Amino acid sequence: MLSACGQAWNNPYPQSQAGKNIYYSAFGERPKHLDPARSYSSNEWSFLSQIYEPPLQYHFLKRPYELVPLMASKMPEVVFLDADMQPTDDPQQVAYTDYLINLQQGARYQPHPALATDAEGEARYNAKWPGLEDVHTLADFEHTGTREVTAEDYVYQVKRLASPELHSPIAGLMKEHIVGFEAFQKSVSQAYEKLKQKTGEKHPWLDLNGYQMEGVSALDRYNYRIRLEGLYPQFIYWLAMNFFSPMPWEAERFYHLPGLKENNITLDWFPIGSGPYMLTENNPNLRMILQKNPEFRGETYPVEGEESDKASGILDDAGRDLPFIDTAIYSLEKESIPRWNKFLQGFYDLSGIGSDSFDQAVQFGGSGEVQLTEEMRQQGIELQTSSATSIFYFGFNMKDPVVGGDSQRARLLRQAISIAVDYEEFISIFRNGRGVPAQGPLPPGIFGHREGSEGINKVVFREVDGRPVRRSIDEAKALLAQAGYENGIDPDTGSRLTLYYDSTATGPDDKALLNWYRKQFQKLGIELVIRASDYNRFQDKMAKGTAQLFTWGWNADYPDPENFLFLLYGPNSRVDHHGENAANYNNPEFDALFDRMKYLPSGEERQQIIDQMVEILHKDAPWVWGFIPVDYVLRHQWYHNTKPNLMANNTLKYRRIDTSLRDQKRVEWNPPILWPLLLIAVIFIVTLVPAIMLYRRHERSRAR
Repeated sequence: MLSACGQAWNNPYPQSQAGKNIYYSAFGERPKHLDPARSYSSNEWSFLSQIYEPPLQYHFLKRPYELVPLMASKMPEVVFLDADMQPTDDPQQVAYTDYLINLQQGARYQPHPALATDAEGEARYNAKWPGLEDVHTLADFEHTGTREVTAEDYVYQVKRLASPELHSPIAGLMKEHIVGFEAFQKSVSQAYEKLKQKTGEKHPWLDLNGYQMEGVSALDRYNYRIRLEGLYPQFIYWLAMNFFSPMPWEAERFYHLPGLKENNITLDWFPIGSGPYMLTENNPNLRMILQKNPEFRGETYPVEGEESDKASGILDDAGRDLPFIDTAIYSLEKESIPRWNKFLQGFYDLSGIGSDSFDQAVQFGGSGEVQLTEEMRQQGIELQTSSATSIFYFGFNMKDPVVGGDSQRARLLRQAISIAVDYEEFISIFRNGRGVPAQGPLPPGIFGHREGSEGINKVVFREVDGRPVRRSIDEAKALLAQAGYENGIDPDTGSRLTLYYDSTATGPDDKALLNWYRKQFQKLGIELVIRASDYNRFQDKMAKGTAQLFTWGWNADYPDPENFLFLLYGPNSRVDHHGENAANYNNPEFDALFDRMKYLPSGEERQQIIDQMVEILHKDAPWVWGFIPVDYVLRHQWYHNTKPNLMANNTLKYRRIDTSLRDQKRVEWNPPILWPLLLIAVIFIVTLVPAIMLYRRHERSRAR
């Protein structure tokens, strides 16, 4: 009890962490991949982006989002070449695009046994090393080493994207753009098969240094080039993703040592990077720990941002060395209530708001504005909101004979349903108001998105005082009648029109949601049949085009309209081309405009083309446009520099914690509850007194 003085008695962390510069958070699902060639999930990137450093990053403070150098010393030089390899400024003549990247010098990898060498400079841990049977975690290796990051490491990583052993999720896309990617993929595949036959191993190590990819080469120690087929201006955004981080070839050699994979010591489990943090503990059943990389080259906090940043205090740390936080501890929390309670007690520094805790945290004012409850304000908790660069939509399979196709009958049916499915109500009931109805495929913050009157979908909404108001159900019924389904009756059968919604929402908590969708269609007299299935079965239906109606979503890979409009580009059809066009929408006019738009710089010409494309989509209605999520995040008063950045994932280095204030508040908010101890003591005494009296009477009787 005395040892607990000065800290909260219910503190889940050891006393040794008191006052330390530690960030505390939680995770609910273990990362599946921590290899930057394989990982493509947000829960994985929240770790990876603190460890790996691609050439570019997003400016932490500037909006609209702006790319700036990270490991590159400057922005890449982009050179357009014609078929004769001569520079050209004519877009019609461009046959190749070169990205020339110059790296900062002196950056080094984190300490890692893969880079440990002996006195002769040879790898200390190799196939002849006798101690592998005693290794159970990466920490069991006695020696570590480091070396400088070079251009060859970035080239090696691009080669890894083509490796058939890794199944990189972007290999298919890069094959379309990087010169020689597909040929390299084929030659390496053949080499793997020969090596497997020779060694008898299922996953042998193939040194990719022995194979060249035509479009990727190191020019010297700090410069490398990536050559693309034709024009692909969006490639610049990929250079800010973990896929294009450096990878030392020694890491692959090390992780292929006999016995390591059997002990789960792999690159997919233990990353090796040059970033500000390194993963020192990976125990997904308990916690994951990031610690400051002692070899980090150094970086400084931004000195400029938006107009409001100086007044908000977000620029108070301008020019200071990064990172501020020494250690980040992420604890496993599968349930939302314990996580929420620990946040309120001060044991987590940041929190989202779940449905169960929404009313406790947030209330709406008389004008509909979002504000914190009095309880939250008294604790000094602050609320930050931001519209996500994401969209969730209700899709029609455009290959379906009833709801799909380009006939006027099907188009009017889709328009009627688009009006009837009331996403304002959906947001209120199922999202606690955290969202805005989408007017088209582009969320706020993406070039081409229109605000106000210009952005209203006139097919689904009317404009009232500059704001969108959903058209009435009578207007929807009128469109349905024009389509030939008056009062929801299918003229071909004389019965109610029946449509089928495929969903993976199969749990008991999903019943209300599915009933809500049924009611939306009932407003038109249409019967909606729910076909529930597991995710794998659902994916199979989408791939074969047997789903009729479905819900889906998309998070931006990069802040460019191409990354959303390609979801409706004909050649990206899910059924025909295995692409991300899940609705299998195919409109030649839209596709032609897309082909023009994707190569244009963001400007007036591009905006006009996007406006035409969105107008076509409003009319064809391949999606019920759904909603744009609004993220609500709560932070404690001791947690600083938390400006939302929906494109950057490497933001831990900017965060700063006032540890003394945190310790003080934890003690204030978690006073010891002593009455149970007092009650036990009273019960003990009350029980003890009769026993003593009985014992004394017994002793007196014996004395007589």
